Amino acid sequence: MAKKEMMKMLMMVIMAAVFSFSFILFPSGTGAQMKAELIKGMNYNTNASLADNLKTMVGKKVTITLDSGSTFTGIVKTVGTHMIHLEKLDGKEYYDALISIETIAAIDARFREPK
Repeated sequence: MAKKEMMKMLMMVIMAAVFSFSFILFPSGTGAQMKAELIKGMNYNTNASLADNLKTMVGKKVTITLDSGSTFTGIVKTVGTHMIHLEKLDGKEYYDALISIETIAAIDARFREPK
């Protein structure tokens, strides 16, 4: 009986050590708790048009989703009245895209960098 008690005690000590050691290895917990820093000049203006929002992102990487569901990720080169020029497309680095602003359903852009 004493041997069983010793084994239980040893297992509890090992479990406590592993639990404590995990806080040393992973002090911040989950990735959701990471601190992030806003990227200067990145923001959306919900009172402005889609074209005006895109103009503030010239030189920045964005993902554009079209009404059809197609997506394009690249760097905004220029924004005109009806069209946007997206360069250095992800997966097609030597290609550019000319996209009709009227066909855009959504824009995704990175606003924060890990600190």
